[in-house]
Amino acid sequence: MKEHLDRPMSRRRFLLRAAELGLATGAVGIVGAGILAQQKPSPWDAAAFPPPGDTRVAVLRATGYNGDLERTVMDGIRQVGAVDRVRGASVLLKPNMVEFDPASVINTDPRLVAATVTVMHRLGARSVTVGEGPGHRRDTQYAAGTSGLLDLLRDAGATFVDLNTAALERVTLKSGYTQLGELWLPTAVTRADLVVSMPKMKTHHWGGVTLSLKNCFGAVPGRIYGWPKNVLHWAGLEQSILDVAAAVRPGLAIVDGIVGMEGDGPIQGTPIAAGHVVIGTDPVAVDVTAARLMNVDATRVFYISEAARFLGQGDPRHITQVGEDPERSVTAFQLLPQFANLRIGAPAQGGGGDHAKAAGG
Repeated sequence: MKEHLDRPMSRRRFLLRAAELGLATGAVGIVGAGILAQQKPSPWDAAAFPPPGDTRVAVLRATGYNGDLERTVMDGIRQVGAVDRVRGASVLLKPNMVEFDPASVINTDPRLVAATVTVMHRLGARSVTVGEGPGHRRDTQYAAGTSGLLDLLRDAGATFVDLNTAALERVTLKSGYTQLGELWLPTAVTRADLVVSMPKMKTHHWGGVTLSLKNCFGAVPGRIYGWPKNVLHWAGLEQSILDVAAAVRPGLAIVDGIVGMEGDGPIQGTPIAAGHVVIGTDPVAVDVTAARLMNVDATRVFYISEAARFLGQGDPRHITQVGEDPERSVTAFQLLPQFANLRIGAPAQGGGGDHAKAAGG
């Protein structure tokens, strides 16, 4: 069920909605396994999420942003069989743009975004829009402008939309990891034929890692859910990742792992040259593969392993890797101590979990 909303929501109306959800300011968030203990074993509509099948993920070598990124993206899209998804489609590219710091690598690099716009046009997309709703920087135009993204998009022939302030529709959730029940989402997202999640490969100080599933948070408008998307954090960070990603349903993921971020991500971490772009039509399979490249065991990341139950393919036996061999392309990202157990081969006890009450990225 969708209800159109093209005007700003007042603070009073927002607080009323939050109260209805039991999420008003000061409420204690539902965390970790607590919510799972109160839910049925399968908190999603099975009719809306058929069992995932076999899929392909491309791992493509890219050592810098000044190379032929258009060729890299084109090769990846072809290798994973996504050409027909693009042809004739209205495409929304959703990069990760949290905050701009010229000395850091917080965001999906604008050059990769612009290259992807060009590829979409070449493959026959009917229209290409780039949209983001930063959770940290309220002035989206400032972040997009100072990063150079707007200039590059103008040259590439794509429009930019601020998802924090765009017209909205109310969408009934088909999954129930939170108690939200519904989300207000931008029509730029809900009416796109193809949503492309374009995250930066990063660690995350509450979720362990942030990749294509977590990147869907930027599709949720700050004018409704606060900064940094407070309502979602109160509802449980990892549970919200699942419900938001299940509502957005990206049909293609392109991960900027050329230079990623390790340590105290998603904002204050350290750049790390990982040298890869990861592309696939299944966001769960893409995140499983990207995590492997970071030396992270995706089965220990709650929201990824849970998403593999209904939202995409998490079983390596059903993921065909093309391009570079992930097993030979690992760059071990530094993790915060509480996430040491996420490393491949590390003892399983301790660390991880949903610690979020407020977060960026």
